[in-house]
Amino acid sequence: MWRVDLNCDLGEGAGHDAELMPLITSANIACGAHAGDEATMRETVALAQKHGVALGAHPGFADRANFGRRELPVTPDEVHELVLNQVRKLQKMGPVRHVKPHGALYNMAARDLELARSVVDAIYEADPRLILFGLAGSHLIAVAEACGLPVVSEVFADRTYQEDGSLTPRSQPNALITDENAAVAQVLRMVREGRVRATDGSEVAIKADTVCLHGDGAHPVEFARRLRQALTAAGIEIKASGA
Repeated sequence: MWRVDLNCDLGEGAGHDAELMPLITSANIACGAHAGDEATMRETVALAQKHGVALGAHPGFADRANFGRRELPVTPDEVHELVLNQVRKLQKMGPVRHVKPHGALYNMAARDLELARSVVDAIYEADPRLILFGLAGSHLIAVAEACGLPVVSEVFADRTYQEDGSLTPRSQPNALITDENAAVAQVLRMVREGRVRATDGSEVAIKADTVCLHGDGAHPVEFARRLRQALTAAGIEIKASGA
C-alpha cells in the first residue's frame, strides 16, 4: 500500500492555518525569522497539537521583505547558527519531530554541499532524532543519510521540475502549477510511480515521502481538501512521517 505525508508551511501569517491544520499530517512552523514570532509559534503549536499534527521547525533567512525567498550570501557557520537557534526556539514550545528549511535556504542547501552539511550538523546538534525534510534527490538528503539523521524526501504539488530533479526557480514563468487538475495528477504519479515529468519533457525518477502544500497559495484550503480526497480515493494512506 502506498503511503504519504502531507506537510504545510504554517505560522506565516497567511490566515488559513486553522482551516488547513485538520487536512494535513505535518506542520512546518515559521520560527520568527522569515515570518512569525513567539506568539504565532505558540498559537500554531497549540493548533497542531489539537489536531494531532506532527510539529516541525521551519527555519529560514531573516529577510521578511522577501519572505525568506531571496538567496543571500551566507557562510556555512551563519547557516549553522540560524538553523540551530530557530529549531531550539520551537523546541521550547512543544515536541518537535522534524525540521524543514524554508525558501531560499532550502534551495541553497539542496544544491550546495557545504551549506547542506551546515544544516544537517545544526539539526543533529539540536536533536539527532529529528527528521530532516529535504528536496528529493538533493545534497541535503544525501548528507543527512550519511551522518545517520532520519530523512524524508519531499515533493511539491504546485511546482514544476527540471531535468536534474531540482525545482524550477520561481523567477521563471513556468515555476508554478496553477492548474489544480495538473497539480493533483503530478502528486498522484510521484507517489504511485516515483516519477515526474520535467519542463523539458523528460521523465525524472523521484522519491515522494511527503508532499508540500503551500499555505500562502491562491486557494490553499480548497486545494488541500481536493488533494487529500484524491489521495484517499487512489488508495494512498495519509500519515505523518515517523508516526
